[in-house]
Amino acid sequence: MRDVSEGQPASHGNAASFGMLVAAVGVVYGDIGTSPLYTLKEVFAGHYGVQTNQEGVLGILSLIFWSLIWVVSIKYVLFILRADNQGEGGVMALLALARRATQPYPRLSRTLVLFGLFGAALFYGDSMITPAISVLSAVEGLQVAFDGVDHWVIPLSLVLLVGLFLIQKHGTARIGKLFGPVMVLWFSVLAALGIYGIVQRPEVLQALNPYWCIHFFIAHPGIGVAILGAVVLALTGAEALYADMGHFGRKPIARAWFLLVLPALVLNYFGQGALLLDNPAAARNPFYLLAPSWALLPLVGLSTLATIIASQAVISGAFSLTRQAIQLGYIPRMHIQHTSSEEQGQIYVGAVNWALMIAVVLLVIGFGSSGALASAYGVAVTGTMLITTLLVSAVMLLLWRTPLWLAIPVLSGFLLVDSLFFAANVPKIFQGGAFPVIAGIVLFTLMTTWKRGRQLLVERLDENALPLPLFISSIRSQPPHRVQGTAVFLTARSDAVPHALLHNLLHNQVLHEQVVLLTVVSEDEPRVAPERRFEVDAYGDGFFRVVLHFGFMDEPDVPAALRLCHLNELDFSPMRTTWFLSRETVISTKRFGMARWREVLFALMLRNANGNLRFFNLPLNRVIELGTQLEI
Repeated sequence: MRDVSEGQPASHGNAASFGMLVAAVGVVYGDIGTSPLYTLKEVFAGHYGVQTNQEGVLGILSLIFWSLIWVVSIKYVLFILRADNQGEGGVMALLALARRATQPYPRLSRTLVLFGLFGAALFYGDSMITPAISVLSAVEGLQVAFDGVDHWVIPLSLVLLVGLFLIQKHGTARIGKLFGPVMVLWFSVLAALGIYGIVQRPEVLQALNPYWCIHFFIAHPGIGVAILGAVVLALTGAEALYADMGHFGRKPIARAWFLLVLPALVLNYFGQGALLLDNPAAARNPFYLLAPSWALLPLVGLSTLATIIASQAVISGAFSLTRQAIQLGYIPRMHIQHTSSEEQGQIYVGAVNWALMIAVVLLVIGFGSSGALASAYGVAVTGTMLITTLLVSAVMLLLWRTPLWLAIPVLSGFLLVDSLFFAANVPKIFQGGAFPVIAGIVLFTLMTTWKRGRQLLVERLDENALPLPLFISSIRSQPPHRVQGTAVFLTARSDAVPHALLHNLLHNQVLHEQVVLLTVVSEDEPRVAPERRFEVDAYGDGFFRVVLHFGFMDEPDVPAALRLCHLNELDFSPMRTTWFLSRETVISTKRFGMARWREVLFALMLRNANGNLRFFNLPLNRVIELGTQLEI
């Protein structure tokens, strides 16, 4: 096969690669790129008691540097990014791979599924805190520039955040084109400020030596592990590298990290450290005090823009995760709006958007400052990082068959570091960090309840299901009146008669000329190729079984998919096709299934779930719903 780039100028390929790199900087690295705003301020101005002397500053800088190298550079960029599910990343894509790897071990598979779901739930908690702490920390720069503006920080932050959520439904395609260049400028400014500080105190470069982080633990045995709870702030957003892999691919993300993001972050942290050695009082806000006075206001403006971009990336990630979870059957169906005719991944989920906005507003009002929010930050991040390592361990050992001499030392190192970071953040649960944990537990409960409830619902439907061959034979012996057109009955079981078909025949005493039993299957892979999209079986007497396969990143447009189903006997033209849906009403009973409170919760979720009509893009004026009651 000829390379598509053959015959094209080399500059064309280079320009495309550079464009992908810039775009990756804008979308992927917004969160971790804004962490210098608050990380060192939390370490030295927080409650940890770290002194701004040589031992303290060099020890913390060394910890940050080697954490960035081990966790981000080695773990995520060199290893985790290779765990792609047909090019897609993120905890749901990794969960699908882990399920595939552990199929021979059902108990292990169920355990990993629970871990993966909890990791996804914690990501939502992270999506609530990131916009709040990022925008607050940027706006707090006004306190350095002006006196007496403290009371304006929260209102201004709320205006910016609410405005960000309000524009989501209009799409971010146009604004997104600015993300890359703005973030490239941001990282350039970070590097320039860092160099400016390092020139003043070049001895700060000694922190590149791992001796200083080891020495810090020896010299500060009481706070050695606890300080990791603040150091982890420098790693927030590392999960985004993996989650956004489907948009850009592994190579642009890795190149952007090593060529721009990592050097800029290290330079800026070391520049702030040099300032602290020179002026310990700067610990109140070392990021802004590192800048010359004439550059302070422009820096506040650029920081605010960068934090809004970082928040946008997390919000978009929550939308994408929601779509994946819906396709995999872990949360109820919601209305998903596409905001771009060109980019399939640009979507808007209203329910998630408004829930995040309310949570972010409450966090800003409740905590009041980025310093207070920092005490709540880290639990969700480190929990997700630890779960990612557990899932990728199963993938490396069981799916990739990585040699044990390589896998065991590497995975042990990942688990040890992640466990230390997580243990350091556990005390934060009692210092305000309970919010993301509670949010994660609530979302985890909702997801597991929905999944188990759907399983019970299918089991109850199966109890009274009529086998399809028996039904067709009865139709042959006593044929009902047939009307023109095609009737499509959506059903979870392809070998049984849908309840909607039985109700229609019982009450209306007619059948259509063509009766299609349609089953939609969500696969544990991102996308399904068009040639594998559908299966068709003809039973005779006008009965057909059609199975449609969609990946968890596919748009489940059922009418569009059926138009690819070329059979002379079937006619899916819009004016000749009627869609029949079943609407189940669940009644909670003492029958064995779930706890009564979970059954009530599932019934409530089912009643408020978005139906198949919108989710499968069915024509509104050609759908008939027939209901049934079920006890679980």
